Amino acid sequence: MIRLKFLVTAAAVVTLSASPALVHGQADNVSFFVTSSNPGTGGNLGGLDGADAHCEALAAAVGQGGKTWRAYLSTSTVDARDRIGNGPWYNAAGVMIAADIAELHGENNLTAETALNERNESPNYIGGPQPLEHDVLTGTNEDGTASDMTCNDWTDGSADSTAMLGHADRIGRNPGVNSWNAVHPSQGCAMENLTPTGGAGLYYCFSAD
Repeated sequence: MIRLKFLVTAAAVVTLSASPALVHGQADNVSFFVTSSNPGTGGNLGGLDGADAHCEALAAAVGQGGKTWRAYLSTSTVDARDRIGNGPWYNAAGVMIAADIAELHGENNLTAETALNERNESPNYIGGPQPLEHDVLTGTNEDGTASDMTCNDWTDGSADSTAMLGHADRIGRNPGVNSWNAVHPSQGCAMENLTPTGGAGLYYCFSAD
């Protein structure tokens, strides 16, 4: 009986280790997160398809696959607000960010406490650990329509192009509550251009389902 119990326990361990990472306290209805990383090329995300794929990979790694994940990014022909479904959207802790598109682009619930990554963690926001990571790539205006600053439709990771940025923690250079999606342009689209103003090439992911 002891030997049988050991075998069953060992099998369970193998099964768990082959599964996606289980994040402590993560809600089942996650439909929004800030990416925990950039694919490694600054503003060159491989276009919208590459940006979406990164969202999907990060979500799947924490057991949130099987959803249609979309990057909240605009291009010269696409508005970010039209890519992400109709809501509602919840963060990794199960807190509602916004009920619908109108609320998302109005009085939403994005703050330093609610703008979590897919691991149910807060990026390095103002007042927290350094280096600062609150700049988020969007390429949009405040209403979610396309800005003219999109790192050449997210295919350019050089210093020669720019991106419109939001502040995920809603704190920063402007007095009062800063815009989550359109607060200032980047100094360029290379990683070395994104870091001086407090960025790490992160962006928002939403489930469009």
